[in-house]
Amino acid sequence: MNKNRKRDFPLALWLLFETAAVILWLALDNLFYLLNFSYIGACLSFGLLFYQKNISCARNLVQFAAGLYMLVYLGVLCRENMQIEGFWYYLFLGVFEAAVIHYLAAKILGPFFFGRGWCGYACWTAMVLDLLPYKTPQRPRRKFQWIRYLVFLTSLLFVGALFVLGVPNLEDVLFCSFLAGNLLYYAVGIALAFALKDNRAFCKYICPVTVFLKPASYFSLLRIKNDPQRCRSCGKCRQVCPMDVDVPDNRRSRRNGTECILCLRCVEECPGKSLHL
Repeated sequence: MNKNRKRDFPLALWLLFETAAVILWLALDNLFYLLNFSYIGACLSFGLLFYQKNISCARNLVQFAAGLYMLVYLGVLCRENMQIEGFWYYLFLGVFEAAVIHYLAAKILGPFFFGRGWCGYACWTAMVLDLLPYKTPQRPRRKFQWIRYLVFLTSLLFVGALFVLGVPNLEDVLFCSFLAGNLLYYAVGIALAFALKDNRAFCKYICPVTVFLKPASYFSLLRIKNDPQRCRSCGKCRQVCPMDVDVPDNRRSRRNGTECILCLRCVEECPGKSLHL
């Protein structure tokens, strides 16, 4: 990224979120959306500024600022199920608010612009997993990706069954599923990280949200690119990538290309400075 773009990018990102905040506020006549998207946009923009100032924990700070806001404030205090079950619930109700808007903005349409950036900067599960000791995968990637599709289908069938069976107090049931689901995600994620020596094993094999994220991420405007004139073909970027992306390959079809979480570890470690956004 050249110096001018590097300087302007945090501002452009903030303006993007602020535009969405104002549009949703006016369209839905709800001040919450103005505050919500303004806060998240500010977190991301300040995080990028901190990163540009070489503050090593900048991304972790953003993860906790955005992740805890959605987990604790929206999820626990406001009782909004921000897990995938909440998306199915509001979708079945025909309510275009809360989790539906969140999923459209962050996980269905958003990846056309910023790929899997959600996973790297806002996911409240990953904010904990990224603190574990295996930041660089210690073992080859397994062929367990099918599990995420099973979890995805299970979540859909679970919420669908609640409606078909006419279970009373659905909001209370969904709130309990939110609490139980998060505890289960943390337990499974931490166990997998230590078993496979890979902090991001949960993201690669289990997380159902990636089913939404992957298709649009293929076309993402924001992606890591390699300058072949400066590349030393040392393989360092592949070694440090937590998601096993074939980083030097500029093709969109590169190995695990839709898995990139924009953590920028490859950019930091590249000895030839050939990688950029």
